[in-house]
Amino acid sequence: MTLLSPAELEAALRDIGARRYHRLHPFHAMLHNGKCSKGQVQAWALNRYYYQAMIPIKDASLIARCDDSAIRREWRSRLVDHDGEQEGDGGIARWLKLTDGLGLDREYVTSLRGLLPGTRFAVEAYVRFVREKTLLEAIASSLTELFSPAIIGERMAGMLANYDFVTRETLSYFDKRPPQAKKDSDFALDYVKRHARTPRDQQAVLAALEFKCSVLWSMLDALQHAYVDPKQAPPGAFVPAD
Repeated sequence: MTLLSPAELEAALRDIGARRYHRLHPFHAMLHNGKCSKGQVQAWALNRYYYQAMIPIKDASLIARCDDSAIRREWRSRLVDHDGEQEGDGGIARWLKLTDGLGLDREYVTSLRGLLPGTRFAVEAYVRFVREKTLLEAIASSLTELFSPAIIGERMAGMLANYDFVTRETLSYFDKRPPQAKKDSDFALDYVKRHARTPRDQQAVLAALEFKCSVLWSMLDALQHAYVDPKQAPPGAFVPAD
């Protein structure tokens, strides 16, 4: 192992995103190009809700074991972004506007009764990773946000153009995410480049981002298997009307 310069480390991280980010998954191509049925879009939104709901749990666990007050101050903005300052505010509330707009019962969505096991396993593996790995690895795992503005742009344009059951208001969650993601990823990337000072640290950082990409990819694999091909949803999972 050789020590990378900060610029080389950033290039290696961006290369992982170019090859492994879930923007490349076949399900996203279907979703963005108008090839999904309404039921498949509902299944995606319902399962993604669990990921959104667990993000502040993940972030709170990172804050709880961080002894640097500057990092805690920076990171807690992520809690506000998702939980909001009050009831009905924040990213989770806006995601529920999406599931509402798609015709899903809110109590059913938040109960998680229709969740795919693959979604649950992937999301909970991510939460455990952040709780148990080093702070450097936990912060590095958030760097998928480097790549999210591009996928959000594709998603909004494609879904608004191709689905008559989707409106701009339905997709309001995505309006605020690009600037939030840029702010968060700028901080995390700077932290990683400054604190990954050995080849071992740098390899751990790269592996952390690969792991996070695999989490997001496996969530779409579960959707693909249950609702696209071979359409074998496990017992108890959400069953679309169509």
